[in-house]
Amino acid sequence: MINRLLTQTLSVLGITSAIVASSMLQANAQEIQKVSNANPSTKAADLLVQTTYPQAPTPTQQQTPYQTPTQTPTEIQQQTPTQAPFVSPGRATRGGSSYIGVGGNLGIAGETTLSEGSFAVISKIGLTNSLSVRPAALIGDNATFLVPITLDFPIETITNTGQTQISASPYVGAGVSVSTADDSNVGFLISGGLDVPVAEQLTANAALNVSFLDDTNVGLLLGVGYNF
Repeated sequence: MINRLLTQTLSVLGITSAIVASSMLQANAQEIQKVSNANPSTKAADLLVQTTYPQAPTPTQQQTPYQTPTQTPTEIQQQTPTQAPFVSPGRATRGGSSYIGVGGNLGIAGETTLSEGSFAVISKIGLTNSLSVRPAALIGDNATFLVPITLDFPIETITNTGQTQISASPYVGAGVSVSTADDSNVGFLISGGLDVPVAEQLTANAALNVSFLDDTNVGLLLGVGYNF
């Protein structure tokens, strides 16, 4: 009798507990449903934590401005005109080419070979663009040497007839004269004259020379020189 009563009591308690548990589960389910409806982001799928790893920046291709390819020769040797030194013996001057030649001296006054008729060797040796040295040797009974340094002027046209054009370059200078006579001595020399180009390789020359030795000696020198 007692056992039967205990069994019935436990059965009632089990059924009651199942009902209460079922009611609590339904209440919790309804509460969760209400919260989910109020805040959609609380859904289970949205509650998953998504770990985002920083992505390495995509290497950007560096843009370089387009350059036109240039062709460079393997070896370039720039030729620069060689400048002649300030003093260059034998160079041409603004009055024409250097030359060496022969001529004759006409004596005008004095007691040396310069003042007598004599054979002459003449020359012009350019030093700079405007300066020359003009050694000359006068050979007669004795020899007289003339060594003037002259200032050469540019070539100018003297006459132009349309068919014939004559140009000349005047010069003037000073130097020394050396006489080899019995009373040989050295004196001061003044020289001036004209250079006249007559052909591509020839220059005519006329010069008046005044030498101060024991007395004043004057001579007129005429000659033709070969240009070099």
